[in-house]
Amino acid sequence: MTTEWNWEQLKFDENGLIPAIVQDAVSKTVLTLAYMNRESLQKSLETKETWFWSRSRQELWHKGATSGNTQRIVSMKADCDGDSLVVQVVPNGPACHTGAYSCFAGEMLPEEESTEKSGSDRYAILGELEQLIAEREAERPEGSYTTYLFEKGVDKILKKVGEEAAEVIIAAKNRDSQELRYEASDLIFHLLVLLREQKLPLDEVLSELKRRR
Repeated sequence: MTTEWNWEQLKFDENGLIPAIVQDAVSKTVLTLAYMNRESLQKSLETKETWFWSRSRQELWHKGATSGNTQRIVSMKADCDGDSLVVQVVPNGPACHTGAYSCFAGEMLPEEESTEKSGSDRYAILGELEQLIAEREAERPEGSYTTYLFEKGVDKILKKVGEEAAEVIIAAKNRDSQELRYEASDLIFHLLVLLREQKLPLDEVLSELKRRR
């Protein structure tokens, strides 16, 4: 059941702040945790871009005002107690001041535990790949093939999707299972890049498949 929140009903702390968890609306990656006061929340709702209250500088902060790494708001939800927010955004670049896609980059679980958890889902690699592609789009590391695709734009990405689809057809026609596996992997990768460029979450594609079932 969805609850309609009036922002005036939200519970701000003794400093007049409420925590806002910012999440990539496409990849579902948590990008940062920031704080809003009533004024920054109002500006966020009015402009459909994130505004926060900087506790260190004691001033309003429009995310991306100087860097260009703005965040377009797709949705905003309060938790059941009304004392925290989840803000889903389409980021225009890195969320972190370090230049990283997300402020949450450190893994605290031992590597073997993290691997074991992801291994329990046979399709976990698709989510991991979707997040990696989102990172590449935001950070644009030099020498990355994914960076190259995003910088060349949608026409280049579409061309690669078409080429890889043709390679899949040829491999299947030749009954070459090893080549088919390789080309199908290429096709899925380039399709995920296209979905990111179009800002269409993989979850929506999976939901459509589920609906058709």
